[in-house]
Amino acid sequence: MGKNVAGRFAPSPSGYMHMGNLLAMLLAWLDCRALGGRMIFRMEDLDPVRTSPVYAAAIAEDLTWLGMDWDEGYPDPAWCQSGRTALYEAAFRTLEEKGLVYPCWCSRAQRLAAASAPHPGEAVHDPNCQCSRMTDEQRAARLAADRPPAWKVRVPDETVTVTDGHYGAYAQNLAHEGGDFIIRRADGVYAYQLAVSVDDMLMGVTRVVRGRDLLSSAPRQAWLIRALGGTPPEYCHLPLLTAEEGKLSKRLGSRSTQALRQEYDPRDLVGRLAYIAGLLPAPEPISPRQLLPLFDWSKIPAEDITI
Repeated sequence: MGKNVAGRFAPSPSGYMHMGNLLAMLLAWLDCRALGGRMIFRMEDLDPVRTSPVYAAAIAEDLTWLGMDWDEGYPDPAWCQSGRTALYEAAFRTLEEKGLVYPCWCSRAQRLAAASAPHPGEAVHDPNCQCSRMTDEQRAARLAADRPPAWKVRVPDETVTVTDGHYGAYAQNLAHEGGDFIIRRADGVYAYQLAVSVDDMLMGVTRVVRGRDLLSSAPRQAWLIRALGGTPPEYCHLPLLTAEEGKLSKRLGSRSTQALRQEYDPRDLVGRLAYIAGLLPAPEPISPRQLLPLFDWSKIPAEDITI
């Protein structure tokens, strides 16, 4: 079984990691290694404006410092999304040949956000969008006369169910609950949903471990992978770490790993994360490899965790 299992780290180098990122990375590593799988380290640096090689190098250093290794990936450019544009272009053409894409001239803010992993309330399809209802003649005229559009994929009126390894069955009607979504921005940058789906498919990823805020993306990514001729991975989502002001994120100014490394020894920090996740009864120094016999999804809470 192990040789057929592949997990992945897939951070966006848009800032230094925080505790929520580290918990997701640790559980992704434990999930993969507990199954004897290979670990892939993919850098999701799609957006050249929001991401930086400085942060990418810092993330890799933090993972190594904590004792988490990987088998293939970063810093090889072939495993960084910024170097995989030709693969996204090929997938886009496949969807285009199937009649599943159309140009959209709607919200600029929505189009710019499309390259990043969505946050709750972002990148939701506008039900008033008229772009999908244009005739071929209307589209051709606007393409010739107007500003460059973003491109959306047209989803079917179909309910897609994924069986999450932690939260169980999760169903979403693609047309009514998510709607058509952007797969290429107006500036030519390919969107998160397309890039992640193509990468997971082509890299042979079989296990995706990430935060619960991305659970709603799983049905559309599973559908997109199937539309491109692939097999979706198994998904396992974890609870979010929250503080008084809400979800921990770089947006909310939570303590970065740069600050945490001033306070913790790596084994102490891993022990703190393991305790937060329910894998230890109390914080104690431990390495990721020592945690492997203790790892079990049933120990991890379903509710978000306040720290």
